[in-house]
Amino acid sequence: MKFRYTILIAALIFSLVGCNDFLDTDNLYQKSLDNFYQTPTDIEEAMGGVYNALYVGGISSNEHVTANLLSDLMFSGGGPDDKLAKNIDGFNDPDEDTYKDLWVETYNGIYRCNAIIEKASTTDFTSFFKTEQASTDFKNQSVGEAYFMRGFLLFRAAKFFGGMPLILSTDAPRNVDRATFTETFSQIASDFKTASDMLPRDNALDISIDRYGHANVWVAKAYLARVYMFYTGYMTNIEKSATDVLPLVSEGELTKQMTVDALDDIIANSGYELASDFRNLWPYSYVNEAAGKDVLPWAANAGLSWVGQDGPHSSIGTGNKEVMFAQRFAFGNWDWDKGQSYNNRVCLYFGVRENSMVPFGQGWGWGTVNPMLYDQWDDSDTRKKGSILELGDADQGTDSYKGDVGDQETGYFNKKYTTLQHDGEDGVKGLFYYLYDMDNGDPLQLWAAQDFYYLRFADILLMQSELTETNVGLNRVRERAGLDAIAYSLDVLKEERMHEFAFEGIRWFDLVRWGDVEKAGANYFQRNIPISNMGVESVYNVTYRPETKGLLPIPESEIRLSNGVYKQNPGW
Repeated sequence: MKFRYTILIAALIFSLVGCNDFLDTDNLYQKSLDNFYQTPTDIEEAMGGVYNALYVGGISSNEHVTANLLSDLMFSGGGPDDKLAKNIDGFNDPDEDTYKDLWVETYNGIYRCNAIIEKASTTDFTSFFKTEQASTDFKNQSVGEAYFMRGFLLFRAAKFFGGMPLILSTDAPRNVDRATFTETFSQIASDFKTASDMLPRDNALDISIDRYGHANVWVAKAYLARVYMFYTGYMTNIEKSATDVLPLVSEGELTKQMTVDALDDIIANSGYELASDFRNLWPYSYVNEAAGKDVLPWAANAGLSWVGQDGPHSSIGTGNKEVMFAQRFAFGNWDWDKGQSYNNRVCLYFGVRENSMVPFGQGWGWGTVNPMLYDQWDDSDTRKKGSILELGDADQGTDSYKGDVGDQETGYFNKKYTTLQHDGEDGVKGLFYYLYDMDNGDPLQLWAAQDFYYLRFADILLMQSELTETNVGLNRVRERAGLDAIAYSLDVLKEERMHEFAFEGIRWFDLVRWGDVEKAGANYFQRNIPISNMGVESVYNVTYRPETKGLLPIPESEIRLSNGVYKQNPGW
């Protein structure tokens, strides 16, 4: 839990030290670029400020929410007044700053990374350590982690916005033009490469619980593969400019073989591994243990037991050896600017609308699940019911569900990220109320401390299979799901990724990089799918707009602030 609290403490410090806009104001905490970054504690607090930039205020700037609504596996859902969800889902943007918080937090975080890179690289920490090697190791860890996070924040934004302004030092002008798509992704890849060269090669099983949630060398290597595959796929299939290399900033290029080598290194040496049962990755597998009774027959009958979400050495569960990088959540408050974002609002927004059914609590009802996914999914695949919550099913604990309460109702919600509750000693409360003693306001809105998994080891195996066009990693993932081995093909690989990562914010970016977002036969758009809007039968039929090239609009207020230097993305 230490890292959860560090994030929140750092938020207080870096609200004053975070970016150039604040440097000319009175510094009430006496911390500035001139006198901070002098001790290991300073650097650790500064790194907390970097991770704080993962939390965004506006829900539309939440990567998980928007990427899922853009994909073909989820509809907008919600109620008649949830126009924001419908606009995202429908590729509309009548408001000028829908995604501004993502843009702003990107550059808040990048500035903080720049400060650590500049200051930690030139500060002598020897007096704080017993040996010079320990001091060097600390510096490499800190600077390498800052390089990774700068690349990560830029990558998170660039996948949505395309070319971004590159502001790579604390004294760099902030009114620079947007870099090209290639220049932006070259910088991202170079940062990931630098991080992978600097960070220590610690085995994942040896990383302490206090470091869980931080990036490490294996995460950096994995993101080298992710950025390579997204860039080369996007250029080849969306821009129609085929390439199999990604240029690096200083010299050379990132090649397919370099990417495969990085993934092979992770598989052979990182210590990460698949959880024995896919369903044990998700906290619904814990509600029976937490409540002390079988409140979810399906989970109890399957013998599920949550691996927890504090890494291999978790004090809850059997130890999570599969999740490599995660966004951590803890306490939230009613600060509408950002306070609620410290709680995982994905569970709230994607929770079942106006129905409270132990162990599933209610939420806003966004992100109803496309029934075509459920219908085509093999029942023998344990991930099907491990990912999709079927309403009106006693075995799922949803037999008391009352429908006709929302839009685009399909009878299905996601089960990975949803509101969970049980009837414990204090009555029906949120799961994390009991788990983390979170007596912190309304349980419906402030009790979800479930981690958001950015990266799981399963993705390493599937990326390796895709790049090498072999079936070894693919079949390791299938075997875990109870499926037979199969020969490799790209179509098989695509379906496997859809099933393994459904509702994890990955599907949209896969559709884009494969170019499948533009191919009607390769996605579930435009299908006239039967739905219910507040009890009235209708059909779902959202059309992807290829003129957007898979990108979102950059905030109009940022265009105005740039005095027209920034140009809006095509189609918006």
